[in-house]
Amino acid sequence: MKYLLFSVALIACANQPMSNSETAMALETTNEPIEMKSFYDLRATTIDGADFSFSALKGKRVLIVNLASYCGYTPQYEELQQLHERFGGENFVILGFPANDFGFQEPGNETQIKSFCSKNYGVSFQMMSKVKTNKSRGHEVYQWLCNKVQNGVGDANVSWNFNKFLIDENGRWIAHYESRKDPMSAEITNFAAGKKLI
Repeated sequence: MKYLLFSVALIACANQPMSNSETAMALETTNEPIEMKSFYDLRATTIDGADFSFSALKGKRVLIVNLASYCGYTPQYEELQQLHERFGGENFVILGFPANDFGFQEPGNETQIKSFCSKNYGVSFQMMSKVKTNKSRGHEVYQWLCNKVQNGVGDANVSWNFNKFLIDENGRWIAHYESRKDPMSAEITNFAAGKKLI
């Protein structure tokens, strides 16, 4: 009898609607993005505070990289700028997303980051505002990049600063490289030039 009453109580509790706070907590802890979407449906904010629609990237090859000013990989800014100067324009674009996710190595605000990049590396490729790169609770761009259920091709984890993602001219996820991949490597320069990856 006690077992029956306990079972009925459990069923009754299970059928109670969640409160708003419980619902919010459940949404925050979910690891699955809701739906697949096109790369061109994404939006972000530039480092100057302007809205940036990814629909403007149609027909362009894109390199997306998460950046930090005080990281062992920070000198890669120099090669990213070289890559931009050599290949950037109508067919190839670099989008740099500052992030403070790893080692607290990007503590500054957008004005400070922009000044650092300009003064130290002469950066002229497209810089964006600071984001979170977490695959389940980060910026929508990084949720798309890191989850096959959204991008339709592959899963990835941003492991540290200066991870790199390649998106082709049709908005298709092509590759993910970890921090140690040189921006001027054959794989990335071939992609930037419109050649096949090695």
